[in-house]
Amino acid sequence: MKSKKIFLSLVVLLALAGGVAEPRANAQSAPGRKPRIAVMDFDYATVQTNSSAIFGTNVDVGKGITDLLVTDLVKDGSFSVIERKALDKIMAEQNFSNSDRADPNSAAKIGKLLGVDAIVVGSITQFGNETKKTNLGGGGGNWGGFGLGGLGHSNSKANVGITARVINIDTAEIMAVAEGAGQSSRSSTSLLGGGGNWHGFGGGNADFGSSNFQQTIIGEAVKMAVDKLTADLIPNASKVSVRTIKVEGLVAAVDGGQVVLNVGARAGVHAGDQLEVVRVTREIKDPATGHVIRRLSSTVGIVTAVDVDDASAVCNVVSGSGFKTGDSVRSVTQ
Repeated sequence: MKSKKIFLSLVVLLALAGGVAEPRANAQSAPGRKPRIAVMDFDYATVQTNSSAIFGTNVDVGKGITDLLVTDLVKDGSFSVIERKALDKIMAEQNFSNSDRADPNSAAKIGKLLGVDAIVVGSITQFGNETKKTNLGGGGGNWGGFGLGGLGHSNSKANVGITARVINIDTAEIMAVAEGAGQSSRSSTSLLGGGGNWHGFGGGNADFGSSNFQQTIIGEAVKMAVDKLTADLIPNASKVSVRTIKVEGLVAAVDGGQVVLNVGARAGVHAGDQLEVVRVTREIKDPATGHVIRRLSSTVGIVTAVDVDDASAVCNVVSGSGFKTGDSVRSVTQ
């Protein structure tokens, strides 16, 4: 009887030992890549009158805030953020208008073409001062804000409010929301006060990353709002599923040690991606029908994409040799 109890105790201990061993194995498994996202220029239609009064012209404050947000996200590293030039190129090809900036369906379409896991859209909800007093000398209209260098009845603090939504590119559903608000620690009779001769809004675009702008009270509020929005977005990285994109194509040319593929960004290839090059060595046919039922292949080597456009990719060789036109290529990683 005693030996039976000892035996049962050993069984329980072994079962428990087996239960703790599995998580250790999982913990040691190689981590996947970071979620890849794109950030659309924020919509600023509701604050356009206010921002025009501040700058004396129509400045794309949505683009300025987006540039700051992208910088923050890249520094944090929780997301892999698509380069702006790739986003701008796709939007130009799709005749994307400013009115579509906050539309989830339009954003999802752009996201699919970019091959990202999710796309971020946002809106500026507040961009101005905390008072409703009228300017001396105009410039603010009924808004009561302060125009470029204008003088108001009293000092004001700058306030900025922004919201963002993380959009699923397959369903256009909102996966997460984030908010950021900022108020300047200082007050001034001009929202551009404190920054000296800041005029970084040539051509309607604003360099919100410049130190001169961030020394103004509106710049101080913008930076604070974007930093808070970033902090609110980062915990949502776990909600973005890393999509497995299966890339299949052919070697179109081999030139000077580089391998050119007939697939590019549209197929999900990105600069830095590694792909396996394989060659079919034998086809197995069904003796009854004559149809090919299996293709045997061997690995020729591994290449890395270094220059990618919509329909092609130029790759450097990582390993292997003897690459030929017509060899098959397929994705190696997620």
